[in-house]
Amino acid sequence: MVVVHRPNGDFVKYLDQRQIGHLTVEVSVLRPRYRGATGSAAAAGYLYTVARLIRFLRRHKADIVHTNDGSIHATWGLPTVLSGARLLWHHRGDPAGRGINLLAPVIASHIVTVSNYAKPTSPLLPISARTSVIHSPFDHPEPLLDREECRMDLVRELGLDEKTRLIGFFGTLIDRKRPIRFVEAIHAFCAQHPELTVAGLLFGSPKHCGERLDVEVTARARELGIEKAIHLMGFRSPINRLMCAMDILLVPAINEPFGRTLIEAMLVGTPVVATNHGGNPEAIVDGETGYLVEPEVPSAFVPPMVKLLKDPSEWQRVSANAQKSALAQYGIRPHTEKIMHIYRELTGRTA
Repeated sequence: MVVVHRPNGDFVKYLDQRQIGHLTVEVSVLRPRYRGATGSAAAAGYLYTVARLIRFLRRHKADIVHTNDGSIHATWGLPTVLSGARLLWHHRGDPAGRGINLLAPVIASHIVTVSNYAKPTSPLLPISARTSVIHSPFDHPEPLLDREECRMDLVRELGLDEKTRLIGFFGTLIDRKRPIRFVEAIHAFCAQHPELTVAGLLFGSPKHCGERLDVEVTARARELGIEKAIHLMGFRSPINRLMCAMDILLVPAINEPFGRTLIEAMLVGTPVVATNHGGNPEAIVDGETGYLVEPEVPSAFVPPMVKLLKDPSEWQRVSANAQKSALAQYGIRPHTEKIMHIYRELTGRTA
């Protein structure tokens, strides 16, 4: 069964569109009358919530609880253990996080991380025997769109010269994603190769995390004198057509457990230049399926960008290699088969 906490959220819309049944936890269960209290009242409120979640799990005869987010781990972890169910802790975040290092080793029956990089750095207890690395699932794209048509749609929308090459950034505009470094990489390229006209397009929103890095992006572009080459595109969905329009995707992020946009670009054959950091090296073979560069050095992006933009055969080679690799490694079926194998092991069922 699928349990949702927000009955009006995007996830519920996703489930409804696919006619997938789900249960909604009543707000009164997760937000009891003790919310906002301190001291003994707060402790009583927490125990009240734990008791109600235990009853919920037992009433629905849950064998396994699969959690995949910090607040969800914190909400459901202890009730799962006390209800007699098994806890599958799915970690997609910081390998140095307190929850994955202190709480998960104690209460989780099994831990899944989205990359080797995302494995906990200092677990309180040994966990190697109950930890698996399973990369995130990705929908394979429909038959590829006409790349030039997609590119020209954006060129016309932005009023650019037809020969302008489009360099993309996809992701929430937060510090870890390094949108400022993206602007600086575009500047470094323009300074060294004024004979090629490029535009840097940032697709993403700053709203979800409260940071206003869109303001900083604009200010930095103005400071570097390239404000006309930088375009804040906002959040857009779906992204396949936009990704196909890009000549190159730049990924300046650091500490990225396993970036989704990197794989989504590879799936549609858009070459990627990414930092040699986080989970990026697990997805890209440098010089074969993309390029890896030194983190926090904007000028490091320039040489591979030049190769890709000036040599069509190199662009085609990397594009084909990337797409072939991504289609072979990342899909929904291999992901679900690996997760189901863990489910069977946790419940003692062989089939």
